[in-house]
Amino acid sequence: MKLYIVTDSTADIPKELAAELDIHIVPLKVHIGDMTYLDGVTLSTGEFYEKLAQADKLPRTSQPSPADFVDVYESLAAREEDGEVISIHLSSALSGTYQTANLAKDMVREKINVHAIDSRTASYALGAIVVAVARAARVGNGLQYCLDLTQRLIANHKAFFVMDTLMYLQKGGRIGKASAVLGSLLNVKPILTFDEAGEVAAVEKVRGKKKAVGRIVDLINEYAAGEPVVASVVHATSHEEAEALKVRVAETLNITEDIVVTELGPVIGTYGGPGLLAVMLYKV
Repeated sequence: MKLYIVTDSTADIPKELAAELDIHIVPLKVHIGDMTYLDGVTLSTGEFYEKLAQADKLPRTSQPSPADFVDVYESLAAREEDGEVISIHLSSALSGTYQTANLAKDMVREKINVHAIDSRTASYALGAIVVAVARAARVGNGLQYCLDLTQRLIANHKAFFVMDTLMYLQKGGRIGKASAVLGSLLNVKPILTFDEAGEVAAVEKVRGKKKAVGRIVDLINEYAAGEPVVASVVHATSHEEAEALKVRVAETLNITEDIVVTELGPVIGTYGGPGLLAVMLYKV
């Protein structure tokens, strides 16, 4: 039996890594002015932030259609008669993408069995989980092992992030439980996370981005508690800050593999905005 791994473009998995592990990515859409782009397909991350800086209005985003998922699932069904699909997606608290995958799953039931999973997270917190499951499948682990691994990593993952401004999150309607920190004093930076339901939630408020980043390093160490972890650093147009943060994370955590540094893609970048910095990790 062949096991296929599917995710969506919000996972922010580097293209080379996705190709290496045969991860199939369904793109979400970004609407800027009168133009509609496919996240990571017809709009690169660099192009997106350039357009964001020039846009009169904030971009809008939309989830894939059921037909978009059906096309991917059917293409996989055509490859292998007894294949199975694990389809892991962006938090259902942030998007209808997971629900759409479930609709598509029922539409292809006669052709291939699809297991749709709500990651309750986003960006490379999702991406790292998908990569781990794809690697497990690649070395021959079976369906149930990979399903169990997915749920274990979802339960054992954590993300902490700080934004230059909450404006993008607020105007995009994805601020969730973090709305309590709106209207804070100048230069107070909320540290945010995804809660157990996959919503954005505030952890605490810190004065200044530098102190906020330092506090994130403290928080990930408190969470990891010396246990082995896989960690990543995610940023939005903050390459130098991200590389410096990578060094700090590597010095303080019990890292089991190289830290991936990746940039927030167009869809999640619509809500995070330029300047975001995040550390995402899961316990091995």
